[in-house]
Amino acid sequence: MMFLKAFVVGGLICVIGQLLIDYTKLTPARILVLFVCVGVLLGGIGVYQPLIDFAGAGATVPLTGFGAALAKGVKEAVQQNGFLGVITGGFQACAAGVTVAVLSGLVVSMICKPKDK
Repeated sequence: MMFLKAFVVGGLICVIGQLLIDYTKLTPARILVLFVCVGVLLGGIGVYQPLIDFAGAGATVPLTGFGAALAKGVKEAVQQNGFLGVITGGFQACAAGVTVAVLSGLVVSMICKPKDK
């Protein structure tokens, strides 16, 4: 059942993204930024955590989950460090994921050869 919940919730988030691509003039880059900002907003007000508890990876893997993780990191860092946590919380919460993404991109760029158009 856990896999079905993750599939449905993650799929619905992807459907929203596809509808935005098909029916608006938003570029994919703007939609990605919108998803992160919506995740931060929903995570900041505490609405996204119940969705994460329900769907697991279906809610944490999409970019909205990244935004919610940023908001959660900032909340925790502000409670521990005060105002300085506003700056450091997001970095601490998502440093591992960003590092893996950058290093994966570096490895792929070394292995693959780009082609000119």
